[in-house]
Amino acid sequence: MQLYLNGFQTDEPEIPRPPERQRTGRASTPLPDSVDVLIVGCGPAGLTLAAQMAAFPDISTCIVEQKSGPLKWGQADGVACRTVEMFNAFGFAEQVLKESHWVNETSFWTPDKAHPETIVRSGRIQDTEAGLSEFPHVLLSQARIHDFYLEAMRNAPVPIEPSYARRLVDLQIDNAADHPVTAIFERLDPGHQGEVETVRARYAAGCDGAHSTVRKLLRRELRGDSADQFWGVMDILAVTDFPDIRLKVLIRSAEDGNLLIIPREGGYLVRLYIELESLSRRGKISRNSVTLDQLLAAAQRILRPHALEAKQVPWWSVYEIGQRLCDKFDDVPEEEIGRRLPCVFIAGDACHTHSPKAGLGMNVSMQDSFNLGWKLAAVLRGRCTPALLHTYSAERQAIANELIEFDREWVGVLSAPVKTTADAEGVDPATIQDYFVRHGRYTAGTATLYRPSVITGAATHQDLAKGLVIGMRFHSAPVVQLADAKPVHLGHAVTADGRWRLFAFAGAEDPTGPRSAIRALADFLAGSDSSPVRKYTPPGQDIDSVFDVRAVFQQGHRELTLERMPPFLLPRKGRLGLIDYEKMFCADPAEDIFDLRGIDRKRGCIVLVRPDQYVAHVLPLDAHAALSGFFDGFMMRESVRPPLALQQA
Repeated sequence: MQLYLNGFQTDEPEIPRPPERQRTGRASTPLPDSVDVLIVGCGPAGLTLAAQMAAFPDISTCIVEQKSGPLKWGQADGVACRTVEMFNAFGFAEQVLKESHWVNETSFWTPDKAHPETIVRSGRIQDTEAGLSEFPHVLLSQARIHDFYLEAMRNAPVPIEPSYARRLVDLQIDNAADHPVTAIFERLDPGHQGEVETVRARYAAGCDGAHSTVRKLLRRELRGDSADQFWGVMDILAVTDFPDIRLKVLIRSAEDGNLLIIPREGGYLVRLYIELESLSRRGKISRNSVTLDQLLAAAQRILRPHALEAKQVPWWSVYEIGQRLCDKFDDVPEEEIGRRLPCVFIAGDACHTHSPKAGLGMNVSMQDSFNLGWKLAAVLRGRCTPALLHTYSAERQAIANELIEFDREWVGVLSAPVKTTADAEGVDPATIQDYFVRHGRYTAGTATLYRPSVITGAATHQDLAKGLVIGMRFHSAPVVQLADAKPVHLGHAVTADGRWRLFAFAGAEDPTGPRSAIRALADFLAGSDSSPVRKYTPPGQDIDSVFDVRAVFQQGHRELTLERMPPFLLPRKGRLGLIDYEKMFCADPAEDIFDLRGIDRKRGCIVLVRPDQYVAHVLPLDAHAALSGFFDGFMMRESVRPPLALQQA
C-alpha cells in the first residue's frame, strides 16, 4: 500500500480526507458514578486493557484520557512479531499487516577502510529468523494502532468509547469498600472547564505514561539513570540516493555518530534515529537547544557520500537515553502481599521507561495490560481468587527489568566507537551484526519467560513438548481442521476472550479406540466430579465458556472418522444446541506440528495455554489429577464465590 505521495496526512489511509481534518472524541458525556474497571490513559497499554475488558458483557469499564481526542501522531512505530500475534487475538492483525511496512531484512553500514569519512555496506541479514512466528516484524504509526483498538472496542460485546479532556487530580483507596477506588477528575473541555467528576471503581489501572499521575498518587517512583546521550528522531519524506532507504539500517560512521533508519508504512515515509555525539563534541547540548536543521545536517554527514534532501518532516524530537523502573506495578507494598490485595495497577511507561532503540517500548506496554486484563476479568467474574492479581506485578516487573537490562546493553553497543582499523579501539562491525542476530528473539518479543507460579507450572514434563516452553508464548503451527480439511494455525484459536485453552496432542495410537488416552481424557473432562470443566464452568453456560478444549491428531484428516470421536469434542452449544465442529485438528503433512514443536509422538501430551497466549503447563494425557489440581490452585467454584466486598477484604 502506497501512502503520502503528495505529503503526509493523518487519519485512515484508505479514506481520502483533507489533512486538516481532526479526529474527534467523546468529551461532553458525563463519567459514570461507578464502574468495575477504571482505566486512566488512552495510550497503547490503556487501549489494550480497554479492548480486553470490552469482551465481557458483565463487566463495566471506563477509560479516561487527559488529551482532547484520539492520538493523531505517535512516537512509537515498531510492532514486534509477538505483538502481531496478540493483535490477531483481538481481531485486527490482518488490517495491521495490510497497512504496515514489513521489515524483512536489516543492513549494516560502516566506515569505508579506504575513505573512513564515507560509509559502505558491511552486511545484510534476515531481520527475524525463519519460523520464529507466522507473523512478520512490521512498522506502523502508533495512531493507526490506536484506531484499530478503538474500532475493536466499538464493535465489542460491551462497546466502549474513551472519555477525553479529563485530568486526574486525586485517587483514594478504601480496601473495605465494595468499590475501593475513588478517582476525582477535572474537566478540560470547552464549556465544562473546571467541573469536577468522581468515579468509584472496583479496580483502576494507570496507563497514563511516563509522567503518570496514578503512579505519583500511589507514591511509586521510577528509579534509574540517564546515559547522558542525546538522540534525535524524525519522520521524513525525503529524496536520497542511499540504496537501502527501504530497509531497516544501522549506520555507524567514523566521526559523526550513528544513524538508525526505519522505513515506515506507505512506501515513502522514513524514520531516522540520529545520534547527536558530534553535536555534543561541539559544545554542551540539551533537548531544547537542538534544531531540526541540526538534525538534518547530522543525518547528512553520517550518510556521506550519499545525499539526503528533506521534502517534508511531519514530526521530529530529541530525547535523552535513560532507563527507569518501578519496584512494583500495583498499590500493595512488598511486605504486605500476604495481607492485602491489589486494586490499583500501573502499566506501560507509567512503570518502565527506556530508549526506543530495541523497538519494544510500545510492545511491552501492550503486553503488560494483556497480562492484566484477563486476570481482572477472571476475578471480577468470580472465576478466580483475587490473589491471582498479585501475579501481574510479579510477572511484568521481572519482564520490564529484563527489557531495561537489554536496552542498556544494546544502547552501549550502538554508541561505542566503531573500529576502523585492526589496532584501533572500538567495536568491530561484525560484532554488532552478530549481537543483532543473537538477540533477535528478544527484539521480536518472543523471548518472554514467566517464572513458575500459581498459574505457570514446573517443567517436570517439558520433554513431552520441547518446543512449547512452559512460561513462554504458545508458538503456533499449521494444522488441518478435521471436519472440513481447512488449513489453519492452531495458535489462532487463542483469542482475547478470557478463556483457557487445553490442547490435547494425541499419541501414536488410534484416537477413536475405546481405550485411547484422548478418549479417556475427554471422558474425564466431561463426566468426572474432579474435572475442572465440570467444577468451574458456571451452570447454564456452554461447555467451553471457561475451558476451550481442542485435540490434535497425528493421523491425516482422511484417515479419521468424525462420528467415532468422543462426544465431548463435538459439543452442542448455544440456545439451539448446535454442534461445534472446530475442536479437532490433524497434523499438516507439509509442516507437522508434532515435529515442529517437539511433541512426543508416542505419549502425546496436554498443553495448557493461558488467556494471554502463554503456555501455563505441559502434562501427560493421563495426568487427570494433576490437571485438576493445577486449576484448583487459583480457580473458584460457582457455589463458593464470596461477594466482591469480602474478596477485597
